[in-house]
Amino acid sequence: MALAAACLHAGWNLAVKRNVDSGLALWGQFFIAMLIALGALGVWWIIDGRPDFAWQFTLLSGVTHLPYSILLVRAYNTGDFSVSYPIARGGGAVGAAVLGVLLLNDVLSWLTATGIVVAGIGFFLLSRGSLRQMRFATATALIIGVYTAIDATGVRESADPAAYALSIMVATGVSVSAWTFASRRREAMSALLYQWPRFSIAAVGTLSSYCLVLLAMRKAPVGYVAVLRESSVLIAAFAGWKLLGEADHRRRIGGAAVVLVGLAALVAGG
Repeated sequence: MALAAACLHAGWNLAVKRNVDSGLALWGQFFIAMLIALGALGVWWIIDGRPDFAWQFTLLSGVTHLPYSILLVRAYNTGDFSVSYPIARGGGAVGAAVLGVLLLNDVLSWLTATGIVVAGIGFFLLSRGSLRQMRFATATALIIGVYTAIDATGVRESADPAAYALSIMVATGVSVSAWTFASRRREAMSALLYQWPRFSIAAVGTLSSYCLVLLAMRKAPVGYVAVLRESSVLIAAFAGWKLLGEADHRRRIGGAAVVLVGLAALVAGG
């Protein structure tokens, strides 16, 4: 589930990066994902009664996703995809693993912990080391670590993990839409909705990847799931080179090899 989520996540992030206005593209995806999630929750309620999920964690996660969205767009606007994405997602995975141990009583073997550290080193080797490119991506990583820990707690407190994942998409869509509307981009928002078929594909990818990750967290430690899911950085590094024409691919392939070693140790120690 975590690896499938990795492929879906890298795909929708690439779609945001390739858009002329990344901020509106991200809003469009979250907005349509929100509508899909609302519809799914409505059908759920009619067929099987009110979904049971930890709504307080839903609200907290939805609010936390707002600074994540803002910082992610700035990271993509100031840096290469194959730099910003690995730093943000890799740093977020390492942060989530640490918070999982500190706050959620997750237990990691020494081999698993070593794998997480090695994978984290590999993620950062994929970057160029530019401070200008790293600042927003690093800030995004911090937020990712926080909301991952929140969601891990929320999904474990929820009787219906799928309903919790859907509720997060609703909360995130509301918070990001409110921010975009308050930023006086109303006309652009209306115009963008005419492109709903294109954003619907990305929205389904967003929603599916999130549901898969949260379901996986019910079965395994946060750090384990987070790092496996962040193997999407390998896809991002390759996509940045092949699809966006970003340079320095040899060193980034070397970084990817380090990531693979870390993931192998993580799985072996799981």
